[in-house]
Amino acid sequence: MNVFRILGDISHLLAIIILLLKIHRSKSCAGISGKSQILFALVFTTRYLDLFTTFISAYNTVMKVIFLICAYVTVYMIYVKFRKTFDSENDSFRLEFLLVPVTGLSFLENHSFTPLEILWTFSIYLESVAILPQLFMISKTGEAETITTHYLFFLGLYRALYIANWVWRYHTEKFYDQIAVVSGVVQTIFYCDFFYLYVTKGCQNQ
Repeated sequence: MNVFRILGDISHLLAIIILLLKIHRSKSCAGISGKSQILFALVFTTRYLDLFTTFISAYNTVMKVIFLICAYVTVYMIYVKFRKTFDSENDSFRLEFLLVPVTGLSFLENHSFTPLEILWTFSIYLESVAILPQLFMISKTGEAETITTHYLFFLGLYRALYIANWVWRYHTEKFYDQIAVVSGVVQTIFYCDFFYLYVTKGCQNQ
Protein backbone atom coordinates (compact mmCIF):
# COMPACT_ATOMS: atom_id res chain seq x y z
CA MET A 1 0.00 0.00 0.00
CA ASN A 2 1.36 3.41 -0.96
CA VAL A 3 0.81 6.96 0.26
CA PHE A 4 -1.54 7.84 -2.63
CA ARG A 5 -3.87 4.97 -1.72
CA ILE A 6 -3.90 5.97 1.96
CA LEU A 7 -4.47 9.67 1.18
CA GLY A 8 -7.20 8.68 -1.27
CA ASP A 9 -8.97 6.61 1.38
CA ILE A 10 -8.65 9.45 3.91
CA SER A 11 -10.04 11.95 1.41
CA HIS A 12 -12.95 9.63 0.64
CA LEU A 13 -13.73 9.11 4.32
CA LEU A 14 -13.41 12.84 5.02
CA ALA A 15 -15.93 13.60 2.27
CA ILE A 16 -18.47 11.24 3.85
CA ILE A 17 -17.84 12.62 7.35
CA ILE A 18 -18.32 16.19 6.08
CA LEU A 19 -21.65 15.19 4.58
CA LEU A 20 -22.86 13.37 7.69
CA LEU A 21 -21.84 16.25 9.98
CA LYS A 22 -23.62 18.71 7.70
CA ILE A 23 -26.85 16.74 7.92
CA HIS A 24 -26.54 16.12 11.67
CA ARG A 25 -25.70 19.71 12.64
CA SER A 26 -28.22 21.41 10.37
CA LYS A 27 -30.84 18.69 10.87
CA SER A 28 -31.46 19.03 7.16
CA CYS A 29 -30.51 17.23 3.97
CA ALA A 30 -31.36 20.17 1.71
CA GLY A 31 -29.17 20.29 -1.38
CA ILE A 32 -28.10 16.66 -1.05
CA SER A 33 -29.09 14.11 -3.66
CA GLY A 34 -30.59 11.09 -1.96
CA LYS A 35 -30.35 9.21 -5.25
CA SER A 36 -26.57 9.64 -5.36
CA GLN A 37 -26.34 8.35 -1.80
CA ILE A 38 -28.45 5.30 -2.68
CA LEU A 39 -26.09 4.59 -5.57
CA PHE A 40 -23.03 4.91 -3.32
CA ALA A 41 -24.62 2.53 -0.79
CA LEU A 42 -25.20 0.09 -3.65
CA VAL A 43 -21.59 0.55 -4.76
CA PHE A 44 -20.21 -0.37 -1.34
CA THR A 45 -22.65 -3.26 -0.87
CA THR A 46 -21.79 -4.97 -4.16
CA ARG A 47 -18.07 -4.25 -3.86
CA TYR A 48 -17.54 -5.43 -0.31
CA LEU A 49 -19.30 -8.78 -0.43
CA ASP A 50 -15.81 -10.28 -0.19
CA LEU A 51 -15.86 -9.30 3.50
CA PHE A 52 -17.46 -12.71 4.01
CA THR A 53 -14.99 -14.64 1.89
CA THR A 54 -11.59 -12.94 1.85
CA PHE A 55 -9.36 -11.33 4.49
CA ILE A 56 -6.76 -8.94 3.08
CA SER A 57 -5.74 -6.86 6.10
CA ALA A 58 -7.21 -5.30 9.24
CA TYR A 59 -7.00 -1.87 7.57
CA ASN A 60 -8.89 -3.12 4.53
CA THR A 61 -11.63 -4.75 6.61
CA VAL A 62 -12.11 -1.77 8.94
CA MET A 63 -12.33 0.70 6.05
CA LYS A 64 -14.89 -1.45 4.23
CA VAL A 65 -17.08 -1.71 7.33
CA ILE A 66 -16.83 2.05 7.97
CA PHE A 67 -17.80 2.92 4.40
CA LEU A 68 -20.75 0.53 4.49
CA ILE A 69 -22.03 1.89 7.80
CA CYS A 70 -21.61 5.51 6.75
CA ALA A 71 -23.37 4.91 3.43
CA TYR A 72 -26.46 3.40 5.04
CA VAL A 73 -26.53 5.96 7.86
CA THR A 74 -26.51 8.70 5.21
CA VAL A 75 -29.41 7.09 3.33
CA TYR A 76 -31.30 6.65 6.61
CA MET A 77 -30.84 10.30 7.56
CA ILE A 78 -32.04 11.51 4.15
CA TYR A 79 -35.04 9.25 3.66
CA VAL A 80 -36.14 8.62 7.25
CA LYS A 81 -34.82 10.90 9.98
CA PHE A 82 -34.81 14.18 8.01
CA ARG A 83 -37.07 13.19 5.12
CA LYS A 84 -39.17 16.37 5.53
CA THR A 85 -36.15 18.46 4.46
CA PHE A 86 -35.35 16.28 1.45
CA ASP A 87 -35.77 18.10 -1.87
CA SER A 88 -37.31 15.28 -3.90
CA GLU A 89 -38.58 17.67 -6.56
CA ASN A 90 -35.07 18.66 -7.63
CA ASP A 91 -33.52 15.25 -6.98
CA SER A 92 -35.13 13.99 -10.18
CA PHE A 93 -32.35 12.20 -12.06
CA ARG A 94 -33.62 8.96 -13.63
CA LEU A 95 -31.55 6.22 -12.01
CA GLU A 96 -32.49 3.65 -14.64
CA PHE A 97 -30.43 5.68 -17.13
CA LEU A 98 -27.39 4.66 -15.06
CA LEU A 99 -28.34 1.27 -13.64
CA VAL A 100 -29.40 -0.39 -16.89
CA PRO A 101 -26.23 0.33 -18.93
CA VAL A 102 -23.95 -0.28 -15.94
CA THR A 103 -25.58 -3.65 -15.29
CA GLY A 104 -25.28 -4.63 -18.95
CA LEU A 105 -21.66 -3.53 -19.16
CA SER A 106 -20.71 -5.44 -16.01
CA PHE A 107 -21.92 -8.67 -17.65
CA LEU A 108 -20.16 -7.93 -20.91
CA GLU A 109 -16.82 -6.59 -19.65
CA ASN A 110 -15.39 -8.21 -16.51
CA HIS A 111 -12.34 -10.14 -15.34
CA SER A 112 -14.21 -13.43 -14.86
CA PHE A 113 -17.82 -14.48 -15.24
CA THR A 114 -18.54 -15.28 -11.58
CA PRO A 115 -21.20 -13.68 -9.31
CA LEU A 116 -18.74 -11.88 -7.01
CA GLU A 117 -16.59 -10.66 -9.90
CA ILE A 118 -19.59 -9.36 -11.84
CA LEU A 119 -20.88 -7.56 -8.74
CA TRP A 120 -17.42 -6.08 -8.10
CA THR A 121 -17.26 -4.89 -11.72
CA PHE A 122 -20.79 -3.48 -11.40
CA SER A 123 -19.66 -1.48 -8.36
CA ILE A 124 -16.67 -0.04 -10.22
CA TYR A 125 -18.76 1.07 -13.19
CA LEU A 126 -21.54 2.40 -10.96
CA GLU A 127 -19.17 4.43 -8.79
CA SER A 128 -17.90 6.24 -11.88
CA VAL A 129 -21.39 7.70 -12.49
CA ALA A 130 -22.96 7.66 -9.00
CA ILE A 131 -22.26 11.37 -8.46
CA LEU A 132 -24.26 12.41 -11.54
CA PRO A 133 -27.61 12.80 -9.70
CA GLN A 134 -25.88 15.18 -7.26
CA LEU A 135 -24.27 17.22 -10.05
CA PHE A 136 -27.59 17.21 -11.92
CA MET A 137 -29.35 18.51 -8.81
CA ILE A 138 -26.83 21.32 -8.43
CA SER A 139 -27.16 22.28 -12.09
CA LYS A 140 -30.96 22.24 -11.76
CA THR A 141 -31.10 24.44 -8.66
CA GLY A 142 -28.17 26.60 -9.76
CA GLU A 143 -26.64 26.61 -6.29
CA ALA A 144 -24.89 24.46 -3.71
CA GLU A 145 -24.16 25.02 -0.04
CA THR A 146 -20.50 25.55 0.84
CA ILE A 147 -20.40 22.34 2.86
CA THR A 148 -21.80 20.37 -0.09
CA THR A 149 -19.10 21.74 -2.37
CA HIS A 150 -16.47 20.67 0.18
CA TYR A 151 -17.98 17.17 0.13
CA LEU A 152 -17.75 17.06 -3.66
CA PHE A 153 -14.22 18.46 -3.63
CA PHE A 154 -12.91 15.71 -1.36
CA LEU A 155 -14.73 13.04 -3.39
CA GLY A 156 -13.03 14.35 -6.52
CA LEU A 157 -9.69 14.51 -4.71
CA TYR A 158 -10.13 10.87 -3.67
CA ARG A 159 -10.49 9.84 -7.30
CA ALA A 160 -7.51 11.96 -8.41
CA LEU A 161 -5.34 10.38 -5.70
CA TYR A 162 -6.42 6.93 -6.79
CA ILE A 163 -5.24 7.69 -10.31
CA ALA A 164 -1.87 8.58 -8.80
CA ASN A 165 -2.06 5.30 -6.86
CA TRP A 166 -2.58 3.34 -10.09
CA VAL A 167 0.33 5.12 -11.79
CA TRP A 168 2.55 4.34 -8.81
CA ARG A 169 1.50 0.67 -8.74
CA TYR A 170 2.12 0.34 -12.47
CA HIS A 171 5.66 1.69 -12.13
CA THR A 172 6.52 -0.25 -8.96
CA GLU A 173 4.49 -3.47 -9.31
CA LYS A 174 3.62 -3.53 -13.03
CA PHE A 175 0.01 -3.79 -11.84
CA TYR A 176 -2.70 -2.51 -14.19
CA ASP A 177 -6.47 -2.99 -13.86
CA GLN A 178 -8.08 -1.62 -17.00
CA ILE A 179 -11.63 -1.67 -15.62
CA ALA A 180 -10.73 0.24 -12.46
CA VAL A 181 -8.44 2.72 -14.21
CA VAL A 182 -10.79 3.60 -17.08
CA SER A 183 -13.78 3.92 -14.73
CA GLY A 184 -11.74 6.06 -12.34
CA VAL A 185 -10.62 8.39 -15.12
CA VAL A 186 -14.22 8.76 -16.33
CA GLN A 187 -15.35 9.59 -12.81
CA THR A 188 -12.57 12.15 -12.36
CA ILE A 189 -13.56 13.83 -15.64
CA PHE A 190 -17.06 14.39 -14.23
CA TYR A 191 -15.46 16.32 -11.37
CA CYS A 192 -13.24 18.52 -13.56
CA ASP A 193 -15.88 21.17 -14.25
CA PHE A 194 -16.81 21.19 -10.58
CA PHE A 195 -13.13 21.59 -9.57
CA TYR A 196 -12.89 24.64 -11.82
CA LEU A 197 -15.98 26.24 -10.29
CA TYR A 198 -14.81 25.33 -6.77
CA VAL A 199 -11.41 27.00 -7.23
CA THR A 200 -12.72 30.08 -9.04
CA LYS A 201 -15.46 30.58 -6.45
CA GLY A 202 -12.91 30.28 -3.69
CA CYS A 203 -10.69 32.89 -5.34
CA GLN A 204 -13.62 35.27 -5.74
CA ASN A 205 -14.51 34.96 -2.06
CA GLN A 206 -11.01 35.86 -0.91
